[in-house]
Amino acid sequence: MSRSALIIGASGDIGTTIAERLAADGWSLYLHYNQNQERIYKLQQQLSQQYARQDFFALQLDLTTGTTAVDQLKKQLFQVDAVIFAAGMTTYGLLPEVSAEQIDALWQVHVKTPMLILQALQPKLAQSDLGRIVFIGSIYGGRGSAMEVPYSTVKGAQSAFANAYAQEVGSLGITVNVIAPGAVATKMNQQFTADEQAAIAAEIPTGRFATPTQIAYWVQTLLAPEANYLTGQTIYVDGGWLK
Repeated sequence: MSRSALIIGASGDIGTTIAERLAADGWSLYLHYNQNQERIYKLQQQLSQQYARQDFFALQLDLTTGTTAVDQLKKQLFQVDAVIFAAGMTTYGLLPEVSAEQIDALWQVHVKTPMLILQALQPKLAQSDLGRIVFIGSIYGGRGSAMEVPYSTVKGAQSAFANAYAQEVGSLGITVNVIAPGAVATKMNQQFTADEQAAIAAEIPTGRFATPTQIAYWVQTLLAPEANYLTGQTIYVDGGWLK
């Protein structure tokens, strides 16, 4: 049976790795991006050549536009068995330094627009024999981080959303979970110097950053048919950092 997943933020390092793993597992994919068109088109071409019997669609949407983005999205989707929210952005600075516009953008991308998307896609997910929703959250949603207070807040909101929404849709066969990484070797963390990254790694019991593959593995696991009894959870994939 063919399966189709929507990956919000497929152009990021974690989103791209998730796409590659799911495609290898037989999934057809809707690959969402905002600005990184070139990377998505290369990914789309690569996956289409490797897996000719599956479909790969590129979808451009600005998640900060809220209902406009959702209206555009609905017109382009057919079967949807899973939705993965991997889009990520942050601000770095003390709270008084963060603008209202930056806070609004974080809220839109991480919380509001995902909720609007799920309002629209709940009937499709309920029709599926899988019905999976996975957020890529963050360790900061659980432990918080100075200098990233708004980001920590919206990541915590993703876990709160999963806790509540899982209770609404459990009887529909839909599961809702959060994979919350610690430090991951992605472009988003390249804003830190080598010394700063080494200092962060020293705080982690395993002594290193995760790779995008180590995060994508858990997303793929949650999409397995046998994972249908796990819902409303935040799974911290953080090398023991949270403890």
